[in-house]
Amino acid sequence: MAYPAGYKYTKTHEWLKVDGATASVGITDYAQHSLGDIVFVELPKVGDKVEAGKLFGSVESVKAVSDLYAPVTGTVTEINEALNATPETINSDANETWMFKIELADAGELTSLESLIDAEGYETFVNEETGH
Repeated sequence: MAYPAGYKYTKTHEWLKVDGATASVGITDYAQHSLGDIVFVELPKVGDKVEAGKLFGSVESVKAVSDLYAPVTGTVTEINEALNATPETINSDANETWMFKIELADAGELTSLESLIDAEGYETFVNEETGH
């Protein structure tokens, strides 16, 4: 599986694509593949505050429900409303299907991105987790 090099990743399988003081958040291709067919996504509301490492929603598949954790702290500015009608979009292109956009809490938040892992580190983590 290929993971975009410009993204940052969490060990709970979320990705973060930073663009200035805002970022898009989604789940990794590994996560969607592990879940199977996604049938429902529970997301935060616009204006909600999310905190790095804390629960922000869930993804339900035909196999299981999986909790989602915020990769950074900030305020939700936009929700991918299309996922309400077509959550399976995540299965077809997890790397490009964002769930919500967030305004980072402050410029200092960017330094906390160092606690996230890059694409190569995430791939190594997944390989260790799956025994490959």
